[in-house]
Amino acid sequence: MKPVLLHPSYFGPISQWAAIAKADKVIFENEDNYQKQTYRNRMYIYDANGKLTLNIPIKHSAALGLSKKGHQKYQDVQIENDFDWQTQHWRAFKASYQTSPFFEFYEDELYPLYHQKFKFLMDFNYQCMTFVADSLQIDWVYDKTEEFFLNPEDCINLRELVNAKSNQGFINSQYPQVFDLKAGFLPNLCVLDLIFNEGNASLDYLLSQDLKPYFG
Repeated sequence: MKPVLLHPSYFGPISQWAAIAKADKVIFENEDNYQKQTYRNRMYIYDANGKLTLNIPIKHSAALGLSKKGHQKYQDVQIENDFDWQTQHWRAFKASYQTSPFFEFYEDELYPLYHQKFKFLMDFNYQCMTFVADSLQIDWVYDKTEEFFLNPEDCINLRELVNAKSNQGFINSQYPQVFDLKAGFLPNLCVLDLIFNEGNASLDYLLSQDLKPYFG
């Protein structure tokens, strides 16, 4: 199988991790321009009221002395740590998943990510994805791009999976969720929702997902 090309994300949605689990090799896009409304700085979780969006605030171009029209490279995007977003996100995890079967099992390893300041968004995202890979017990070896190609060859281009506004045709099968009896099953949430509910069974679940629209 050709390598899979993806974006480093804020933990990443289930669709992205299903692709990673099935891939023989992963390449992360390091040379693209930052785009809003993507999983680069956004995740969706399941709380008592349904689907909840958690966003990492970033420093905008004007604050960095850049032109409003200028494109900022993803690797240069800085987190706006003047907002207490880490405390907010951590409290959201606790409120949403403290009664899930496996949250307590992963809590101690997750805790440091929300009590350490990161300057660059991409650096933080790589740490988040490493946490997921360790939790899934995946052999975490990957490459990073050194140049941007609009239509890359010799790889399966799945960079579109970073788009938070579309599932890109991906529909994952149901698994137990904390509030599913109240509001039903919510698909393609952040992979943490799967891990907190399924624990060690998460990798087998990801491997069972249908990615034929992408892998053929």
